Amino acid sequence: MAADAQDTTPKGGPDHVAIIMDGNGRWAQGRGRPRLFGHQAGARRVRDIVEACPDLGVKYLTIFAFSTENWKRTQTEVSGLMALFRRYIVREARALLTKGVRVRFIGDRIRLDEKLVAMMDELELLTSHNDLVHLTVALNYGGRDEVTRAAKRLAYEIEQGRLTHKDVDAETLSRFLDTHVLPDPDLVIRTSGEARISNFLLWQSAYAEYEFVDTLWPDFTPAEFAKVCANYATRDRRYGAVRA
Repeated sequence: MAADAQDTTPKGGPDHVAIIMDGNGRWAQGRGRPRLFGHQAGARRVRDIVEACPDLGVKYLTIFAFSTENWKRTQTEVSGLMALFRRYIVREARALLTKGVRVRFIGDRIRLDEKLVAMMDELELLTSHNDLVHLTVALNYGGRDEVTRAAKRLAYEIEQGRLTHKDVDAETLSRFLDTHVLPDPDLVIRTSGEARISNFLLWQSAYAEYEFVDTLWPDFTPAEFAKVCANYATRDRRYGAVRA
């Protein structure tokens, strides 16, 4: 990287940002449009935020696209979201590849449509050599579900004799999580004014900083993203310790 480019990289900013992209439905309803119209606008906003990451020094971006609880929504909305995910992969695949974005998906794929899963697998493979930004999409994801699945896999390894109960600690369990190849998030952002974490990255966010912003996700601009990242750089992260 050139020296002048290094000078513009924020110092002390977050390396890994996770975002709960909330407010698409309200954004649409405020305009007299159906909720899916808001989800479409939210999908377009993802590209803007991904493209902003390199200049902000953000190497990893994890977005909450669909939770294990979202199946409780109307069949119309769920079907529309699944169709939107398929269209997003088709529409964005080439741009993600050429812009150096590596894409991963986390969550339980069992309940997802086979065609969608195949597209997810293909996009992961297509972008597997990229390293500028690591975009992780949480799809049919829930924090409790992830830890439960990890515990089952860990129990199976013990049952097979490859591990013993004495081997089990926090680091061991972490290796069975969906995010085992990713660093923990430094900053978790939730848009739309709601102040809850909604079962997102429960294990990984133990020491993350949180930022709850009032802006609805389709209106969350790269400029506001930059402000939140800059605010993170002013925080004193002690990880339970006390400064001398």
